[in-house]
Amino acid sequence: MNQNSLLTNAVVLRNNDVSLSRYFDVLMANRWLVGGIAGSVLALGVAYAFIAPSVYQADILVQVEDSIPTNNSKSPLGDVSSMFDVKTEATAEMEILQSRMVVGKAVDDLHLDVSAKPKRFPLIGDWLGRQARSLSEPGIFGFGGYAWGDEAIKVSSFDVPEAFEGEKFVLTVLEGGRYRLEQSDLSEPIEGRVGEKLDTKLPDGAITLQVDSLNAKPGTQFILERQSREKTVESLQNRLTVSQKGKDSGIIGASLMGSERLLTASTLAEIGNAYVDQNLKRKAAEAEKSLAFLSAQLPQLKSDLERAEGRYNDMRNRMGVFNLSEQGKAYLDQSVATQRSLLELKQKRAEMGAIYAPGHPAIQAIDQQIGMLSSRIGSLSQQEQALPDLEQNAVRLTRDMNVNNELYVGMLNNMQQLRLVRAGKVGTVRLIDNPVVPKEPIKPNKLLVIIYAALGGLILGVGAAFGRTALYRGVTDAQEIEEQTGLNVYASVPLSQAKVARIGKTPKLPAGEKFLLASEFPRDPSIESLRRLRTALHFAMLESESGDNRVLLTGPTEQVGKSFLSANLAAVVSAAGKRVLLIDADLRKGHLEQYFGLDSTPGLADYLSSEVTSDPVIMRDVRPGLDFVARGAIPENPAELLVSERMQQFLAKTSEYDIVLIDTPPVLAVSDATALADSCGTVLLVTRFETTSIAQVLEATAQLKQANARVKGVIFNGIDTDVYRYSLGARADLYRSASYLDALPASGETKKN
Repeated sequence: MNQNSLLTNAVVLRNNDVSLSRYFDVLMANRWLVGGIAGSVLALGVAYAFIAPSVYQADILVQVEDSIPTNNSKSPLGDVSSMFDVKTEATAEMEILQSRMVVGKAVDDLHLDVSAKPKRFPLIGDWLGRQARSLSEPGIFGFGGYAWGDEAIKVSSFDVPEAFEGEKFVLTVLEGGRYRLEQSDLSEPIEGRVGEKLDTKLPDGAITLQVDSLNAKPGTQFILERQSREKTVESLQNRLTVSQKGKDSGIIGASLMGSERLLTASTLAEIGNAYVDQNLKRKAAEAEKSLAFLSAQLPQLKSDLERAEGRYNDMRNRMGVFNLSEQGKAYLDQSVATQRSLLELKQKRAEMGAIYAPGHPAIQAIDQQIGMLSSRIGSLSQQEQALPDLEQNAVRLTRDMNVNNELYVGMLNNMQQLRLVRAGKVGTVRLIDNPVVPKEPIKPNKLLVIIYAALGGLILGVGAAFGRTALYRGVTDAQEIEEQTGLNVYASVPLSQAKVARIGKTPKLPAGEKFLLASEFPRDPSIESLRRLRTALHFAMLESESGDNRVLLTGPTEQVGKSFLSANLAAVVSAAGKRVLLIDADLRKGHLEQYFGLDSTPGLADYLSSEVTSDPVIMRDVRPGLDFVARGAIPENPAELLVSERMQQFLAKTSEYDIVLIDTPPVLAVSDATALADSCGTVLLVTRFETTSIAQVLEATAQLKQANARVKGVIFNGIDTDVYRYSLGARADLYRSASYLDALPASGETKKN
């Protein structure tokens, strides 16, 4: 591996580390946002877990049988009733189980289209009602009619005109077992008594109500609703789940979910009973059709049997006892069996012809078997010709009698079996497991809801943090400014912890606050950064083409700490033995006088307005080596004053100073800074950590360039090393380091020996 590869890998690893640390810093910077969102979502999840209505589930198991064993006899017709018990498809039975026919019967029998519940307070009313074990005083301070306890009502019937279906009625409990029924579309309330049927005529129909029992104190209100049967059936179908247990097992499972455990179990039990009942009725109807067909065929079979027996008896009377040869016996057995099978198939085909179309596969299969047996009978007829004439006649008569006898007896047996089916005694489905009243709800799963709420809140919080950073992201790295704008960063000033402790993180001081950091905390890392800026500024002024001593400080926007830097930089430069003049040229919102405990008047605005001369405006030696010009009275035309001839005359008189620092308003807010920038040899743009964007820096630079001024460099202010210490890496330690500063005496710029 060569040196270039090592260098490339090192750069990649560093970029990955910076990306990960940057992500962590974003979370730390927005920790209150993340925590607030996560906590709010978690609180909502906990509230939902304990307040949401409980959902119960009841289950049943149904077995779908292949056929009904009704007869073990070996009659020629076989088990005719089994034709109606061919294997039932489980998928078809599943559809029947959740059909409107079955579900609708449960709705009708249990009056599920009628809803009668206590009036509960929103959100928490149901939860409080589930905890209560006694009746409560209704309403809130007697108003509202809310039920807070174990109130209950039983309504056996409630019929309304179609226009009122789905509308809510309010039933209020009165004294003496009476109640009042109200609805917004009713012209007047209706009163009734518990246990008595209420019948009220309306223009478009009638309202009938039967309240069987009412357990509540007077004033308590209940909400009654009569849904349409179709909507109730559809809602119940949506809550009913049907599935097959295992492939081709013939076992069907059905489950129903509901908010009332007793009603849920009883509803599913009614559905199961209705399903089994319809199966019995369907089989009985099919058996009835078969009985009618067989009853029509029975007289003909009986007549055929009697004729066959008569011919056989006549032969016996004429010939006496006649013994068949072995060949004749063998032929007789084969002929009887074949004839019996053929007649049985013809009988089955006639039966199935009443059920299936001629092209049905079952009909085609029987026709094929009939053809095969007919060919077999033709072959046997040739064998019969080989027998003696007398034996042929005996075999023929014996065969006809035996076949007709077996057919007749078999038909009688099958008719008896079909009578049992018709009586509803036998079906192809049965309930294996009846529903049990559930003791515990399946929803909501409190622990799972709380876990999901915590994870979801955390994900939303993290997403909000990164979204906020992406939408409102300010610069967090001086290197980014240099790479994106091409400007040199002359100084990176960390957020002063002493300043934060005094006034917070806002860059603007409160009115009347006297706080010059360079004076009270000369060892602060922020002041040390300004000392480095002092050195860089010295060389920048030497490189200035104009060679003048004027340095203009401005920013793209407000709240970047421009005034803080101006005041403390002036103090730091003057402490190095330089003669400094600090001018507050922000004639709109300037407040530099607060750093020195001075008044804002007289000041620059007063001089430019020709109200005073320059001498009273300049406040001498506010600190050793530092003179100061305050803002003055706020004028009506600050921009015009700054471009006036008197401003240029005033600046011309400042040549006696080593450096003149001019604090101006933001570039993007007003034009004041661009009016003065052309008159200054050095222009520094103040940006703030996490506040100023690259776009703002570029726009401010472009506007200054249009005013024939060039930004010399950038001061990166307010770096919060506690929040972004991971992505800043070693630079964070540099900003915070005070080990060398601690070696200094309590005050002063140099250590005395």
